[in-house]
Amino acid sequence: MALDWEKIAEAKRQAILDSIPQKWRLDKIPSAEEQKDVTDGYIRQFLNSKESEITETDIGGLAKQIAAGNWTSLEVTEAFCHRASIAHQLVNCVHEFFFDAAIESAKALDAYFAKHKKTIGLLHGVPISLKDQLHVKGAETTMGYVGWIDTFEGNRDDPRKGTFESEIVRELRNLGAVFYCKTSCPQTLMSGETFNNIIEYTWNPKNRFLCSGGSSGGEGALIRLKGSPGGLGTDIAGSVRMPAAFSGTYGIKPTWDRLPYRGIATSMDGQNSILSSVGTMATTAAGAKLLVQAILSQQPWLYDPRVVDMPWRDTLEAETKELTKVTSKGPLVFGVLKTDGVVNPQPPVARAISILTAALIKAGHKVVEWTPPANSHQAMMAAIVNSWRYDGGKDVHDALALSGEKIHPQIQRLFGTSPTEQFNGTQIAANNIERRRLQTEYMDYWNSTIEVTGTGRPVDGFICPVAPYAAARPQKYKYYGYSAFVNVLNYTSVNVPVTLADQNIDKYDPGYTPLNELDRATVEDYDAELYDGAHVGLQIVGRSYTEEKMLVIAEYVSELLSQDNA
Repeated sequence: MALDWEKIAEAKRQAILDSIPQKWRLDKIPSAEEQKDVTDGYIRQFLNSKESEITETDIGGLAKQIAAGNWTSLEVTEAFCHRASIAHQLVNCVHEFFFDAAIESAKALDAYFAKHKKTIGLLHGVPISLKDQLHVKGAETTMGYVGWIDTFEGNRDDPRKGTFESEIVRELRNLGAVFYCKTSCPQTLMSGETFNNIIEYTWNPKNRFLCSGGSSGGEGALIRLKGSPGGLGTDIAGSVRMPAAFSGTYGIKPTWDRLPYRGIATSMDGQNSILSSVGTMATTAAGAKLLVQAILSQQPWLYDPRVVDMPWRDTLEAETKELTKVTSKGPLVFGVLKTDGVVNPQPPVARAISILTAALIKAGHKVVEWTPPANSHQAMMAAIVNSWRYDGGKDVHDALALSGEKIHPQIQRLFGTSPTEQFNGTQIAANNIERRRLQTEYMDYWNSTIEVTGTGRPVDGFICPVAPYAAARPQKYKYYGYSAFVNVLNYTSVNVPVTLADQNIDKYDPGYTPLNELDRATVEDYDAELYDGAHVGLQIVGRSYTEEKMLVIAEYVSELLSQDNA
């Protein structure tokens, strides 16, 4: 007999499907065995040629076409609504569709353009997707919790229900963005896989035997299927970068207080030792960059006390572009972290590192070995896990208790089956001191690289895996050390797609000896045939407040890689 929470979850799951117009429903959803890859040519069969042209244009291209009067906001919005509907049916990537509101917004934008012969902002008429942590008027926010259905963050009587919007949503509206859906995230947000008791599991669209990443997994999947040209995710341990890497898209984890977080739902709110960042995700590096520029143009520091007063710095952008040209100022210099010594990357990820470093060297740039302080990454992993456990799991278990829903195994590994003893003030202070020590130690190491770069400055950034996997298999995402350390340091990091897994190349050496039991499990979980064709991405890490620099580098690197693949 179904439990009450199961019935509520099933009704919500069906309501999401019911919000898709009948004309866009698929008669049959193929299994992963029948159709592993549902990207590009596969999903395109359900669209007409104009819809394909529109939805395969990036954010900047859409904005230009609309501003030139070549496409209307309405036809662009309808095309993305259609493609997003197909995407959800194939991989379970959406929590909320609100097409009627989107169509109404698009019509109003078209009317403004017809009357004034100009756009209202940088994103006039461009559809933007949002991770289901962000509040939108008239749309529900469940964040993957059954107990949040028909509430405001679990409170049925909160007057903000259905009327409240997150600050960054307001700013994007001012720029002319059109909102039409909110994407899936895992129960509690605290997982590199995306699953919950409402939509169940969000699959990787390039390889539906694998996960889409998390916690912004729905964003990554939808953007890869081009059901969205770009959108917003959040990242506290890799939650933008993992989905971007696994889906072959671009995503940036900015410094904590660069973009506004005001009014965004979250887990463990009030844990301020290691904060979550809002990040942009897009089909192109230029699209991710344009979204950051657009948001900063709204002066978010005037509306969110956490945001620093730092407009987009054209000077830093120009300086970085000059360095990419390998001029008299010298080449760019990158550190390369091939392994953190805890878990070695699986073969597709190791090969991606070789591909990216070779492309940079070929272009005239310099690569040096990145050898951070011994055991620093392990210590940072301990510090971030401690911060998640300050309240003993109370926030998470209270949210689950609202409906009595089951806790998933991936979440149970972190928070157990019930709350545990909370940290006291002394223990929290000690963890903060340890975090500060680790940040200082890493900064000193970064500064010391001036001795090996030959440019008179330290490295410009360093390359490393986002995860040891091209994408994890379900319930097998066990190691977050490659992504979480960036959050502890509060660095900027941008993901760049590099290659695809190849079963004929990506194999462990016959004599490979695992580093430890965790590394052994990572080896055993790898299946070259299963992984074949999966996206492989890497992150390029920069110092705090270097969003302009890292986004320019991401654009440049993507061009280098496309030239080598041409």
